[in-house]
Amino acid sequence: MVSKNYSTIVIALGGNAITREFEEGNIFQQFANTRKSLVSIIDMVQEGYNVVITHGNGPQVGNALIRVEEARHIVPPIPLGVLVADTEGGMGYMIEQSLQNMLIRKGLRKRVVTILTQVIVDKNDPSILEPTKFVGPFFKEEEVEKIRKERGWILKKDSDRGWRRVVPSPYPLQIAERDTIRELVYRGTIVIACGGGGIPVYIEDDGTLEGVDGVIDKDRASAVLADDIGAEQLHILTAVDKVALNFGTKDQKDLDVLTKAEARKYLEAGQFPAGSMGPKIEAAITFLNKGGKEVLITSVENYSLALQGKTGTKIVP
Repeated sequence: MVSKNYSTIVIALGGNAITREFEEGNIFQQFANTRKSLVSIIDMVQEGYNVVITHGNGPQVGNALIRVEEARHIVPPIPLGVLVADTEGGMGYMIEQSLQNMLIRKGLRKRVVTILTQVIVDKNDPSILEPTKFVGPFFKEEEVEKIRKERGWILKKDSDRGWRRVVPSPYPLQIAERDTIRELVYRGTIVIACGGGGIPVYIEDDGTLEGVDGVIDKDRASAVLADDIGAEQLHILTAVDKVALNFGTKDQKDLDVLTKAEARKYLEAGQFPAGSMGPKIEAAITFLNKGGKEVLITSVENYSLALQGKTGTKIVP
């Protein structure tokens, strides 16, 4: 059945929306958190929007890397790119089933599908040549040289907590499955895609794809996906209700609306750090530059209030 409403929204859930801070993060908690995060998304479906859901996987892929390290002496290790695919499938299953059950209870006949998404990057991306993204468990300083020699990893000191592996986090250029996702959305299917930022791949000289052992920022990938499928809006759900200037200080100023130019100015002034709000603002600017109409940034908990205009930050052209 072809969708009657052509207004499409990409909704980006943070990985921390599913594994919350100060929780053990067991599967029962993850399912419960997933259901909570989808309540307002159901409202958007009821209103007739075409919905595409993306999600982070930071805590989940971190746990997967720890499992690999703990079991390395028993079973062959799994590379990071495959772990991203594993978590994309597992978390997609949680979101898909939870959403299907909520739709059934609401009496809504909508199809839901998870697409394992490959995201094309430049094989000469600076991040691949000089990795900086911390992943996985901490190691003691006396272990570092042995790990470097045996596994060929690059390890760096992560503050005062110890040494960790650093991997590439290349910039996303295009969604490999964009035509399929666009067609499904046009037909009225709710699509879950770009889990954990998607699986990074690059194009070989003969046109084939090759995986990259790295990770992609989920918000940047969401912006590329939104553009690739012609979405009008990008909603980024995170840990705070609004974007703020001077965040965490006595001079903090919450923002209701930002223009693209203002967002860029504040980003260049260092208001939005690379490890938190920075990639979200970059994603917003990228999306609006490509013709997107609006970006909404708010918390998972108060998404419904943001949809009513009672909280959240809107970024407009």
